[in-house]
Amino acid sequence: MTLRHRFVLLFALGVQAPLAAQARLGSIQFPTSGSASAQSPFLEGVLYMHSFEYDHATRAFRRAQEAEPGFAMAYWGEALTYNHPIWNQRDRTAAMAALNRLAPTREARRAKAPTERERMYLDAVEVLYEEGPKPERDTAYAAAMERLVRSFTDDAEARLFLALALQGLSQGVRVVPSYMRAAALAEEVFRDNPNHPGAAHYLIHSYDDPTHAPLGLRAARAYSKIAPDAPHAQHMTTHIFLAMGMWDEVVSQNKIAADLTDWGPGHYPSWHLYGLLQQGKHGAAQAQLTRAKDLPANRPTAQRVAYLASMRAHYVIHTERWDDAALAWTVDVSRASPVAQAIDAFLAGFVADRRGDRAATAGALERLRAVSGAVPQILATELNGIAALSAGETDRALGLLREAAKLEDVMPVEFGPPDVVKPTRELLGETLLALERPAEAQREFERALEMAPRRALSLRGLGRAAAAAGDRAAATRAYELLREVWHSADAGLPGLEEARRFVAVR
Repeated sequence: MTLRHRFVLLFALGVQAPLAAQARLGSIQFPTSGSASAQSPFLEGVLYMHSFEYDHATRAFRRAQEAEPGFAMAYWGEALTYNHPIWNQRDRTAAMAALNRLAPTREARRAKAPTERERMYLDAVEVLYEEGPKPERDTAYAAAMERLVRSFTDDAEARLFLALALQGLSQGVRVVPSYMRAAALAEEVFRDNPNHPGAAHYLIHSYDDPTHAPLGLRAARAYSKIAPDAPHAQHMTTHIFLAMGMWDEVVSQNKIAADLTDWGPGHYPSWHLYGLLQQGKHGAAQAQLTRAKDLPANRPTAQRVAYLASMRAHYVIHTERWDDAALAWTVDVSRASPVAQAIDAFLAGFVADRRGDRAATAGALERLRAVSGAVPQILATELNGIAALSAGETDRALGLLREAAKLEDVMPVEFGPPDVVKPTRELLGETLLALERPAEAQREFERALEMAPRRALSLRGLGRAAAAAGDRAAATRAYELLREVWHSADAGLPGLEEARRFVAVR
C-alpha cells in the first residue's frame, strides 16, 4: 500500500528542524501513514525513545495522538515507552491504557492501522504486553520483530527495535551471543546513517564490557554529538569510556549529563564521582559528595538514598580516608535495595577494621549476612576474610578472599561503578602484598585490571607488587599508566610520588 507521507526528521546541530521545538536528537527515516501534523511529534517521540528519554518520548507521542486521534502508530509508540529492555522493566498497566485509548480491543486497534507494516508493528507490541511472565513476553516480542524485519528488509527502525529486543532477552544480565546479534543489526544501520541515535546507542550497549569496548569506541565518540540535547546520550558514551579506563571522558560526559538533569544523588552524578576518584581528584569528588548529601532529605526516595550510599562508599574506600566526615552522616538505607544495604554495611565494616574496631566489624558482618543476593554474598565473604586477617587467621582469610574472588569472577559484567565497591582481586592483591607475597599479589592486580582497566588503586598496587617482586618492566608500565591516569591529580596522593620516582630511575 502506498504511504501517504514519507518524512525524514532532522534534529542535527545547526540544522533547522521542522518542529517548533528545536531539540537536537539525531536523524531518522520512519515513514508512516500519519498526517504531517502527527508525523512530526511522532518522529520526535521515536528519537527520544532511542535515547531512553522515555518521559519526553511519551509526551511527544501524546502530541501526535492529539494531532490525529486515530493514528495507530502514535499509540504504538507510547505503549513502547513503557518497556525498558536494558533495565529489565515493563509497565504493562500503563501500556495497555495507552493502547486502549486507541480502541478497546486488539482487533479494533489493528483495524486502525492502514498498512500491513504498521499492523505488524502493532501486533508486536500487543504480543509484548499480553499476560504472562516477562521473559516469555520478551521472547515472543523479539520473534514478532524478527518477522517484521524479514517482511520489510529496508526498515531500519525495525532492525533497531529488534536489536533492542534481543538485548532485552538477557533480562538485565549480559548474554554475549544475543548482544552480538544486536550489534550486527545496529552496525548495518549505523553504516547507512551515522547520525542515527538508536544505532549508536545500541552499539554502545552491545559492546560495553572490557572485552568488546574497543569495538564501540566509534559509536561512543559519535553519540554525544548525534543527540546533544539528550542527557542519556551524553552519559551513555561513558559505558565504553569506563570499560576502557578513559577517565577524562567519563568525567566530562557525565558532568554534561548531570547538568542537563535535575541534579542529585543518581546515575550520572555517581559515574561522575567515580571518574573523579580514578583521576585522583579527591577534593573534587569530596565536593560532589557533599553536594549530594542534603538532596535525599528534600526528596528521600529509596533510589536517591541508594545512590548516595554507593557514592559515599566509593569515595571513602578509594580515598582511604577512614576518618572522613562523610562517615558520620546518617544515610538510612532501610528502604533501599538489598545491594545498597549491603554496600552500606560493608563500608561500615571495612572502615571499622581499618580503625581496629573488631567489634564494629563483627556487627557490620552480621548486617551483611542478613541481606540476600549475589553482591551481598561477595561483600560478606570479603568482610569475613578481612576480619579473619585482623584476627591473625591468615590461611582462613586468604581462603575467604579467594572464594569471594571466584564468586565475583562469574558475576555478569557490571556497567559502571562496581557494586562490589572493593573489587576482590584488588583486595586480595593488597592483602598478599601486605603479607610480603609480591609475586602472588602481582598476579591478582593483573587480573583485577583485566576486569577494570586502568582502575587507579589496582594500577598502584600492581606497581608496588611488581617492584617488590623484582619485575621492573611490569612495575614501570604500571606506574607510567598510573601517572597518565593521574595527570591532573591532587598533590600528595599516596602512590603518586613513588610512581614518579620509580619511573624517573632508568
